[in-house]
Amino acid sequence: MTALTRVSRAEFEAAREALLVEEKALTRARDALAAKRRTMPAVVVETDYKFSTERGEVGLADLFDGRRQLIVYHFMYAPGASVGCSGCSFLIDNLGHLAHLHARDTTFVVASRASLADTAAFRRRMGWERVPWVSCSEEFARDLGAHTDAGDRPTISVYLRDGTDVLHTYTTQDRGGEMFIGTYHWLDLTRLGRQEEGLDYPQQWWRLHDEHPN
Repeated sequence: MTALTRVSRAEFEAAREALLVEEKALTRARDALAAKRRTMPAVVVETDYKFSTERGEVGLADLFDGRRQLIVYHFMYAPGASVGCSGCSFLIDNLGHLAHLHARDTTFVVASRASLADTAAFRRRMGWERVPWVSCSEEFARDLGAHTDAGDRPTISVYLRDGTDVLHTYTTQDRGGEMFIGTYHWLDLTRLGRQEEGLDYPQQWWRLHDEHPN
């Protein structure tokens, strides 16, 4: 943390106005990037992927649940594991009410390589009973880059229905998912920030929400 300088209210307001210019520029740049993202080409998904759900085996098109868009969060949870990834859990804990996505014709689901039976107890422990969760094949995870020979990788993939076609429109990985972790953005407003300085990797402080000391 840089040295804290104490100033008058007028000096504080002047510094705040100066920073606001940069914040507004960042907002406009983020809007422009989002617009550019929407112009990316798409690829038709031709593989007949199958997913295990609470209502049985379904295809990728079924995951849309009647909506036009689909966002899949690939949760790092290996078959047979008793708990899921702490970083993925951090992101899911920051997930808002899905009614807001549904209002924009968009469905959100979590997909893990682990079976629904493997993840059931963990999902109950985390209080995620209402988070849509499916079990995916290793083929799906590999094709989307969420599973490699080196292991799992945090991944988000996005799809669009166009008639009978399902189009893959976007993928982001690693820190690309950080924008969805509201806790980080609240901390970015504070003087102490994320308090990750000196850590080799942020995961050194991540915990499941019921494992934090306070």
